[in-house]
Amino acid sequence: MTESHTIFDGRIHVYKRDDSRYWQCSAFLNEKNFRITTHEESLGKAKDFAEDWYLELRGKHKRGELVEEKTFNEAAEQFLKEYPIITEGNRNKVYVKGHEQRLAVHLLPFFGDMGLSQITAGRLQEYRIHRRKTGMERNGKPPARNTMHQEIVTLRQVLKTALRHDWLKHLPDLSEPYKTTGKLSHRAWFSPEEYKTLYQATRERAEKPKRKRWVWESAQLHDYVLFMANTGLRPDEASRLEFRDVTIVEDEDSGETILEIEVRGKRGVGYCKSTAGAVIPFKRLRDRLRMNAKPKPTDRLFPKGHREMFNRILNELDFKFDREGSRRTAYSLRHTYICLRLMEGADIYQIAKNCRTSVEMIENYYASHIKTSLDAAAINTRRKKKGKKAKKPLLEDEDL
Repeated sequence: MTESHTIFDGRIHVYKRDDSRYWQCSAFLNEKNFRITTHEESLGKAKDFAEDWYLELRGKHKRGELVEEKTFNEAAEQFLKEYPIITEGNRNKVYVKGHEQRLAVHLLPFFGDMGLSQITAGRLQEYRIHRRKTGMERNGKPPARNTMHQEIVTLRQVLKTALRHDWLKHLPDLSEPYKTTGKLSHRAWFSPEEYKTLYQATRERAEKPKRKRWVWESAQLHDYVLFMANTGLRPDEASRLEFRDVTIVEDEDSGETILEIEVRGKRGVGYCKSTAGAVIPFKRLRDRLRMNAKPKPTDRLFPKGHREMFNRILNELDFKFDREGSRRTAYSLRHTYICLRLMEGADIYQIAKNCRTSVEMIENYYASHIKTSLDAAAINTRRKKKGKKAKKPLLEDEDL
């Protein structure tokens, strides 16, 4: 049900939907219905806003400046129609679904009825403030930086769609004002000593599970830790991995037995070559399924998640947070793989290709805090001091 009021001799309608905190207003002018949100919770303030908006609208009409334009709702509808088709096979379905959810939950309720020309840098700043306030009211804390970044990415994609269809003249400034250069932070990982302690703990749990019904899960977790730290896969990539995606091969370049993995993740299909340390865990995963029946090619390597048991072991080892306070998760095993390869002197470009990421990402979030990436010989070199020039002798009288 919608609560509605009319003002200005019935020319303006002020209304509020049940699923919104803010009053909206609409007016019919130039044979077109115009609508906008007031961003006001008070009815009195909403009416004042509506009158000012209508008078401005009428002034534009008299000056011939009032032209029909598309709303953010229409641009978002067009974006959702195009994006899944254009990116099919190149973007993961979960990633595409994320755009739909961000639009439905956050962006459309705020920008939906606005004309595209009304979405300015100032409006975007109002949106950031609005999200911060609602986050504090609901959860006691503002949205995470990455959450806000993803919402702005979705907003930009919608506005670019409008730009391509000539519904918008130019993109507004979407950069965050007052932003200072943040300190370089690294992704939470396990140092070589911590990683050894971790897999020893999971191995002990696999050999002596706390409960008999956890025998299979404990063994799976141990092999999961070893497999992830020797392949560098993302957790979502590992969860989708099937036996037909993994092949044991003899690598000609290294002379070792490794795994060749066909990876399906957020960037579509990619490929990964593991270290030799991933082969035995993979064989154990395969043999464990063979105890019941021969695994089918389409069976998952990790049919169940291991988050609860993994977090329990991290808490027991006091490994849940690193010294910077960053939370460790299953993703930290991927970060460990990258850092260990860098420490062993692997080529950063090859690591980026194998992990389906960019060299820039690795340089910013991994290489910057690996001590072995610093060359002490180059740092501590000393320039040889040049010998003092011999002073030119003074001219004697007979030389004149």
